[in-house]
Amino acid sequence: MRFIHTSDWHLGQTLHNFERGYEHQAFLDWLLATLDSEQAEALLISGDIFDTANPSAASQKQFYRFLQQAKARVPHLNIVIIAGNHDSPGRLEAPGPLLETLDATVIGFVPRLEDGSINLQKLVVPIKNKTGEVKAWCLAIPFLRPGDVPRVEEANDPYMEGITELYSQALSHAQSLRQPGQAIIALGHCHMVGGEISQESERRIVIGGTEALSANMFDASVAYAALGHLHLAQKVGRQEHLRYCGSPLPMSFAEVGYQHQVLRVDLTGEVASDITPLFVPRAVQLMRVPAQPAAIDEVLAALAALDLPNHEDKAQHAYLEVRVQLDAPEPGLRARIEAALEGKPVRLAKIETSFAPRQQNDSAPASLAELEKLQPDDIFAQLYRSRYDTDAPPEITAAFAEIMLAAPEVQP
Repeated sequence: MRFIHTSDWHLGQTLHNFERGYEHQAFLDWLLATLDSEQAEALLISGDIFDTANPSAASQKQFYRFLQQAKARVPHLNIVIIAGNHDSPGRLEAPGPLLETLDATVIGFVPRLEDGSINLQKLVVPIKNKTGEVKAWCLAIPFLRPGDVPRVEEANDPYMEGITELYSQALSHAQSLRQPGQAIIALGHCHMVGGEISQESERRIVIGGTEALSANMFDASVAYAALGHLHLAQKVGRQEHLRYCGSPLPMSFAEVGYQHQVLRVDLTGEVASDITPLFVPRAVQLMRVPAQPAAIDEVLAALAALDLPNHEDKAQHAYLEVRVQLDAPEPGLRARIEAALEGKPVRLAKIETSFAPRQQNDSAPASLAELEKLQPDDIFAQLYRSRYDTDAPPEITAAFAEIMLAAPEVQP
């Protein structure tokens, strides 16, 4: 059988305050067509469906419309969804009874029985092929918090060992259900040891001092681990069957040159026989101009030379990060950049400024006693000189004096 592994959609996310509904819809439309053309029998979504725990009505409508369209287009499709650290488990599970009619299983919380024990039956989901035969069992484990995991007596790290124990219990239950030739798939939303993060876009998961989990928690009988949280597609521990599929959209300008994807996985009996990336078309271009920070005049010339296709829909205009290296503060920098971009079909999302390294300034006070003798304007002047290797211009000195006069007097 064949399934598609995807995660980290982050519906509702904005990029430097620009709405991204158009891009998310373009991805969902592409995914619908891909599920159909690839004849997928299951769709596994490994968490972070939404960007926030309280998503907008538009984002929720976008998600549930997609699920309805996916089932209508691919009637035999099984869908398994787990919550990520960005999702609200309760909000995600709330429409569960309705989603069951679409053959969609949603696991937000770790379910428990009346006696407080974990309901393993709900965590182990059967995956059927086109003819309705069970071909795999899915361990649908959502993002785990300390209260979700079993208590392990005398554990050195109760959280990590509790996660391992939960996967072990779910695996044992799956093994008791499966028949020869049926595979076991594990879903998870976590940070594995050695995982490469995408700069600027991922929220660290640190609980009880533990940030990364060991790949050893996946038993050898697991045919494939469909992981979410890290935005770059990658293998875990160089093992082919332990995979992050990554996010389908770039979450920051750090991902300008990266090609996003979902993963197509083919099962043959109890093993994953083929794992193939399917690359997601980028609906809106991300640009860094210039590729490396440069002087302001060079940057302005590069911006003036930009020649981009014009789209009537501003949602299709490219996002732009401008990278400028300065020798001193440039109060009118944004206005100059906006003037250079006037009339061009781009959205100025970010101006990244940096300063050339300076030699160490030896004029700073040598001791706390000397520092105590300085007035605020002396400290400001020395700080400016140490950073920019020049005296502060009169207009900046005057602005600092104005701030000092407006500040309330601090009583000793």
